[in-house]
Amino acid sequence: MMTSLLTAMVMQLPLQGQGRHWGATGRCPQRPLFLPKTPSSGERGREEYWKSKCSGSDSPAALERADRSVSAGQFGVDLPTVSSRKASPFSSQMHGGPYTTCLAPGDRKNRSKPTRGRKKVFEAYMSREDVSAGLKRKTLIQGPLRINPKKYHEAFIPSPDSTRDIFIDGVVARNRALNGDIVVVTLLPKDQWKVIKPDGCDNETTETAQGSDPPGSSPGACVLRDPGKGDVNSPDVVIEAQFDDEDVEGKQDGSREIKDQKQLSLGAGEDGRDLETCGPRHAKQEDSSKPNDPDQFLQKTAKVVYILEKKHSRAATGFIRLLTDRNSELFKKCAMFSPVDHRVPRAYVALADCPPDFITRPEDYSNTLFICRIVDWREDSNFALGQLAQSLGQAGEIEPETEGILTEYGVDFSDFQPDVLECLPQSLPWVIPPEEFAKRRDLRQECIFTIDPSTARDLDDALSCKPLPDGNFEVGVHIADVSYFVKEDTALDEIASKRATSVYLVQKVIPMLPKLLCEQLCSLNPMTDRLTFSVIWKLTPQGKILDEWFGRTVICSCAKLSYDHAQSMIENPEKAFVAEEIPAISPRHSVDEVRQAVLNLHQIAKQLREQRFMDGALRLDQLKLSFTLDKESGMPQGCYIYQYRDSNKLVEEFMLLANMAVAHQMHRSFPSKALLRRHPPPQSKMLKDLMDFCSQMGLEIDCSSAKALHESLNKTFGADKYAEARKEVLTNMFSRPMQMAVYFCAGTLEDETLFRHYALNVPLYTHFTSPIRRYPDIMVHRLLSASLGDGPAPRMEEGDIQQQAEHCNDRKMASKGCRSSAPISSLPSLSRSAAPWSRRPW
Repeated sequence: MMTSLLTAMVMQLPLQGQGRHWGATGRCPQRPLFLPKTPSSGERGREEYWKSKCSGSDSPAALERADRSVSAGQFGVDLPTVSSRKASPFSSQMHGGPYTTCLAPGDRKNRSKPTRGRKKVFEAYMSREDVSAGLKRKTLIQGPLRINPKKYHEAFIPSPDSTRDIFIDGVVARNRALNGDIVVVTLLPKDQWKVIKPDGCDNETTETAQGSDPPGSSPGACVLRDPGKGDVNSPDVVIEAQFDDEDVEGKQDGSREIKDQKQLSLGAGEDGRDLETCGPRHAKQEDSSKPNDPDQFLQKTAKVVYILEKKHSRAATGFIRLLTDRNSELFKKCAMFSPVDHRVPRAYVALADCPPDFITRPEDYSNTLFICRIVDWREDSNFALGQLAQSLGQAGEIEPETEGILTEYGVDFSDFQPDVLECLPQSLPWVIPPEEFAKRRDLRQECIFTIDPSTARDLDDALSCKPLPDGNFEVGVHIADVSYFVKEDTALDEIASKRATSVYLVQKVIPMLPKLLCEQLCSLNPMTDRLTFSVIWKLTPQGKILDEWFGRTVICSCAKLSYDHAQSMIENPEKAFVAEEIPAISPRHSVDEVRQAVLNLHQIAKQLREQRFMDGALRLDQLKLSFTLDKESGMPQGCYIYQYRDSNKLVEEFMLLANMAVAHQMHRSFPSKALLRRHPPPQSKMLKDLMDFCSQMGLEIDCSSAKALHESLNKTFGADKYAEARKEVLTNMFSRPMQMAVYFCAGTLEDETLFRHYALNVPLYTHFTSPIRRYPDIMVHRLLSASLGDGPAPRMEEGDIQQQAEHCNDRKMASKGCRSSAPISSLPSLSRSAAPWSRRPW
């Protein structure tokens, strides 16, 4: 029974290297290991689809010929030209950053004129006024577009009623929108909706009433064959998972739809988590919907009528090739760009933008990656118009692939501009101005230390724990005072707000702030005076808060401990450590003093953690992959499963406590302007379907609350030889209905019950503890300072705070997309899983 249970449940798990999240700009997380002359391989999937589903006249080659049939004069207005540009991109090295398309005067003049005699491929967009009216009348629906990277003709948006996602069938119905765009759609007539076959699993799981292609998986998902069947016609197992390792509980979201008589649909998530496979044929019908209700087997279909916001960067990496018809006039003017990500359209690019010898020696560039920016996509063209921005290098190499990924996700990895650097202290070495000591609490004599990964350079949090005569403890969390250096409305503040987050890849970091701040002036390096923002409590040994204090401070960290050092102290509480076993300690403090402080913090953290879960917190631990780096090159050379130990839990508990304390202090002072972080409850329908599935498997899981789910799962894990297997499977499955935590401005939500953080089960939460790498933390520091009377009142209005919060959410998702798309997965010596870089979740 146990074996069959695990087999059935593992069918819902992503295989190694699969099930990663695609951010707002959407990229398939498993980048192929490119081999020489591979551009044609990128087209084969499309050609096969067209051959099987379309007539020959509609194949990509035929479409290319159709576009080429236009005269050179007509096509002249379709291509971005370089006549007004001084140089080709290949005349000098270019770097990441915005790339502006330059059009010739004639192009600007004729850009809006329709080409005579051209048949429209796409519908014209509705006017903004009609869209606004339709949304108010609820005749139109808006939502984020998600495109299946393995079946690029399939797209979805969430349904407003949280039922099965709305299906958008085909590129034409998608109407030039790209993955992640916020689109407006109109529903098609009911006779064109998809019909979900109820009579068992077969290869074509869905069809329209008039016959159509199977919608398959969730967009953004990776399609895998059933590992238990060798038949090429076996059903697809479609998997998409989302990581929120920035959030405290490290959730992985995803969903699966099981198309069968039992009709288990877990695929209606707001983030595009559609996931399909065959359910067990012997399971009983548990669906609460009426068995004879035909609507339960229908999936709404729609077409895009407007793009509200272009979230996609419109940049892509790919290959260029010559057009096939050498006799056409179009051949003399342009080449074809084929993106690696098939959700991005192929695009005509001007030959003048290509390398000078491309026409005579195209084979030399068959394995060269280029960055192309989509600049237009006309109603009357199957292909977009693009402009080559840069040649990256050979496909399959880490650095070119990494640069391409960063560009696609819109990550600014350019050097900081002079006006930004001018905002930094110019007199180095920098020392704390004397007047700051008068404004701050001086804690330089206290035993304060950092606990971080051994390779960490940006040390933005430190801890202290001092025994008090009454048997209680004075515990402090000390955070780098980044807002002292990043003044509001400066060039430095502007670039930090735009970047919003540091991006941690395996082999490099794209910092939010200049290195002078990240690694020196703000980093709480040992035996160096640093400006901090502190939260200090008086705690009982059981973790009960007796008193609380917030304020700006000056500290001098006495030691830089790694998690390994702290763990060794926890595991050997009686051991007398010698100097060689731990890092250098300040002469003001002894090794034993630091060791005892770590042990006291550990004991209090255990009490805090126990109380948190008694109060209803939920934790879904998932495996994370970490990498070992070569000391000389800094490149990955091996990987291992990251161990989450007591030393990690120690730091986590006090960071959580600080974040919650600051959230309450900030909200008390600025109830409408507080920047908070909420975590909505799981998608109800997805969770119900998952509970039904577990019931069919003989597992009774209580999902009535976060606390009930946590206790129920821990009980189900058991203690036998299958306990770890059950834990991994169930943790993965119950992570999928979880929604993502998001930043928001308190004044934009009237119902305060929506402020809650589901996983932590607390009413208010925020991010305060990582201002070096997260811009929301800087905003929170400013609000906290104002609440204490140490800083000016917040200048930003509620709408501006909310807009910045949404931007931070987008950049956070893009950061995750970069990590999950990391080209490290292409290294043959490492696992093909591109797990996120292990950063602290709080």
